[in-house]
Amino acid sequence: MTAPLSSWRAVLLAGGRSSRMGTDKALLPWGTGTLLAHMHAVLLAAGAEQVVVSGDRPDVGGVADAQPDTGPMGALAQLAPHLQDGAWLVVPVDMPLLSVALMHALLSTDADCACVEDHPLPMALRLQAEARAVMGAVGAATGRERSLRALQQRLQAVQLPASPWWDVLRNCNTPEDWAALRAAH
Repeated sequence: MTAPLSSWRAVLLAGGRSSRMGTDKALLPWGTGTLLAHMHAVLLAAGAEQVVVSGDRPDVGGVADAQPDTGPMGALAQLAPHLQDGAWLVVPVDMPLLSVALMHALLSTDADCACVEDHPLPMALRLQAEARAVMGAVGAATGRERSLRALQQRLQAVQLPASPWWDVLRNCNTPEDWAALRAAH
């Protein structure tokens, strides 16, 4: 590992249907605002030069999917042509305990792609021509072939051990997950 990058940007995935939650996860209350506002602020405070929100979120300049319901990988692939080359951190809107230390650990790898073992997100990406081509191919696939895990496999992602990060990798996909996360915080 090297030192954390001094120049990086972030993609905040906030365009999903939240079907298992039954309500828009990005708008769930957290702190003095919403999960969306919290995660946006966390990324900026961690050092992101820019935060691009994936999803129809005009209040934060979100970029709506041209083809909805393609999952996180489809959304990321659709967003890729709008992203500058360089280091990016991709995070979900529903991971409010995400730590700056983990973000910097992912960004500190020399790899084109880095994630935490058994967790597709958060993920660090080095965008350049080869990674864009792989993103386009994986994003155009169907079924399980269009997934963040497939992207990570094709880019030979470096996987950080999960054990130091258990507490900050909690996300919420169901009302039960949300209740447990709120109770633990």
